[in-house]
Amino acid sequence: MALVERFPEHEQVIFCHDPESGLRAIIALHDTTLGPALGGCRMRPYGSVEEALQDVLRLAEGMTYKCAAADLDFGGGKAVILGDPRTDKSPELFRALGRFVAGLGGRFYTGTDMGTYPEDFVHAAKECPYIVGLPEAYGGSGDSSVPTAYGVVMGIKATAKRLWGSDDLSGRTFAVQGLGKVGFKVVERLWDEGAAKVYVTDVQPEALDRIAQRASARGAELEIVDGAAIYDVPCDVFVPCAIGGILNDETIPRLQCRAVVGAANNQLLEDRHGDELARRGILYAPDYVVNAGGLIQVADELYGYSRERVMKKTEAIYDMVLAIYRRADAEGLSTHEAARRLVAERIARRRRISSIFIPGVAPKWRLR
Repeated sequence: MALVERFPEHEQVIFCHDPESGLRAIIALHDTTLGPALGGCRMRPYGSVEEALQDVLRLAEGMTYKCAAADLDFGGGKAVILGDPRTDKSPELFRALGRFVAGLGGRFYTGTDMGTYPEDFVHAAKECPYIVGLPEAYGGSGDSSVPTAYGVVMGIKATAKRLWGSDDLSGRTFAVQGLGKVGFKVVERLWDEGAAKVYVTDVQPEALDRIAQRASARGAELEIVDGAAIYDVPCDVFVPCAIGGILNDETIPRLQCRAVVGAANNQLLEDRHGDELARRGILYAPDYVVNAGGLIQVADELYGYSRERVMKKTEAIYDMVLAIYRRADAEGLSTHEAARRLVAERIARRRRISSIFIPGVAPKWRLR
């Protein structure tokens, strides 16, 4: 398949089908050099299997970069379920997914992502020991969107430091695309940091109503924008927190911001769009660096969860973003390319270290 030829480095791609429950899913494992693949499972009404395959391949690759950038002992993987999360979910569907994940024997750990919730994976966990991010009542670490939102704001603060010499966000304006589990919390944190005004958009009217009520209760400045008009808003930082591929030939020329820092995965439609942002003088914080907080939390579960450890490691996103900016400046690179080189070097170093054989010593991530 031509699509797979565009992603030749993936180790394994599994198509999962259970007619009884209606499950149609794809699991992609990108690179397990650093450890077993770790990545969430999203559910969307994809237009075709090819569209779902392209999404899962890109997402799995991004998880490899995210794990390496966050210095986690895991590789990159992802799962997608083809279906409408509002109408097609059932306990049996997630049990079936759990059986397929269990069949990989620990090569892949998964949990919640866009369109799925921790409660969904309670059912999957009945069939599989390789589930992370469960509700606290079921032994998990709880809501992973909390550290994700925190990491995004750390990335924004680092970007402010690079642009204006101070990470104080007071008086700054932001355009937030998407008010899901993470985007909503990002808006609230921006208000906590003193944001002068936040523009928002979302496809769900309920989310817009909820954020408007929250703004009114806090006396915060908020303006709701219709759909794609969010790209045209003059602001300091554009904060994409919805779907990927939104930075492309059509949208980049419309941006009226100094920087792009957000939670959405795979924001660049193609790698060249990272170079285009740099050419236009828009500072881009690579998404897989700033949105790693949730991954850090679920990875920590496999060592014995510590909230303090998770938040401290998530706070380090600030320093990582600044390191990427410094390298981009020093080597004349786009920030996207600087981050890719840093990640590739980390993986190469680990691959060399892992080649040293130690008899009788299991990899340190085998804790369950």
